[in-house]
Amino acid sequence: MEDIYVVGVGMTPFGRHLDKDIKALTREATAAALADAGLQEEDLEAAFFGNTSQGHMDGQHMIRGQIALRAMGIGRIPVVNVENACASGSSAFVLACNHLKSGAGDVALAVGAEKMFSTDKLKMFSVFDSAWDLSRAEEIRAELMKMGRDVAVPEGSTSPRPYSVFMDVYAAFARSHMRTFGTTQRQLAAVSSKNHAHSMHNPLSQYQMAYSIEEVLAAPPITYPLTLPMCSPVSDGAAAAVLCTRSALKRLNIDEKRAIKVLAAVVQSGSDRSEDDYTNHCTALASRKAYELAGVGPADISVAEVHDATAMGEIIQTENLGFCEFGMGGVIAERGDTRIGGRIPVNPSGGLESKGHPVGATGIAQVHELVTQLRGEAGLRQVTDARIALAENGGGLEGIEEAVACITILAR
Repeated sequence: MEDIYVVGVGMTPFGRHLDKDIKALTREATAAALADAGLQEEDLEAAFFGNTSQGHMDGQHMIRGQIALRAMGIGRIPVVNVENACASGSSAFVLACNHLKSGAGDVALAVGAEKMFSTDKLKMFSVFDSAWDLSRAEEIRAELMKMGRDVAVPEGSTSPRPYSVFMDVYAAFARSHMRTFGTTQRQLAAVSSKNHAHSMHNPLSQYQMAYSIEEVLAAPPITYPLTLPMCSPVSDGAAAAVLCTRSALKRLNIDEKRAIKVLAAVVQSGSDRSEDDYTNHCTALASRKAYELAGVGPADISVAEVHDATAMGEIIQTENLGFCEFGMGGVIAERGDTRIGGRIPVNPSGGLESKGHPVGATGIAQVHELVTQLRGEAGLRQVTDARIALAENGGGLEGIEEAVACITILAR
């Protein structure tokens, strides 16, 4: 099999785009990725389109990718629609890699786009309601609440306004971690403060304002121990990546100095496990597989983008990825290990908490950031001498963990 490279990336600003539909967002990100690669639309031989919400929001349940791409003149090629909850974008990226590895083509597009913001708040937040087993919804909710047993929930620490059911999920994970390892709300605030500080230097980020740890703690509550800045917002946006084989690099005269090699791209589903069986967490399994394929380990990673739908998500995933021992994710965040300039910079983009979370675009937006870092083009948020980068993107819930985890490892 030939080596696979990311040769172009593009991304819209994330945020509220009331003046743009999903076709316009897709066009903007895809055109930017093609221009970055120095390629034309006719060079694409396949496309993989990640999206989760347009069926719920607009009633467009089918052929979403064909519609969005045809609107910008991309047709006649295979287009595969990918829905894999919050891991849709990274799943599309994995499929694009595998398409090229199979020999079915030399150049492929992975693009994710979402139009999620709405004046109908209940509809906007209920988009996440089917990302778990609806036939067992109340049973699952009760099981999750047991995870936070023995942790007192202060009065007034739950928002009266609507929010995603997944904030309750992450709150349960957080209270379990607090009970088991002594993780503190201040450590969660340290994660959030760090990510908001990083996003100040990302012009594509939905939020670009710093918060101190004290300001994060004093912010409006969502559900204990989570406050508003600790949680990802609802977002519109798109991100795209153009991938090609080694032979296509030569044939299309692509600048090899800016081509970023894909060392591993893995999709892993969850499995039944006990709450204290941390080593068999879905993401821990996926990361071990990815490290083996890439021929590297956690100590080799220069920079990472992880799925911090809440600050608790980042703590969990830094542990699953082997950046610290289980139970130490909050500690390394509080002492600054995960800041730019620290031992293992995590989420230099600002992460989902600050950059934003247009669900189907999120995984490819992580690739966008890491490609930018590996090229040395990240400006004031640049990680010094970044050589190997890892993206972790998860989606849905099954049991006591995400239903799907994707790990991508890239190198310059």
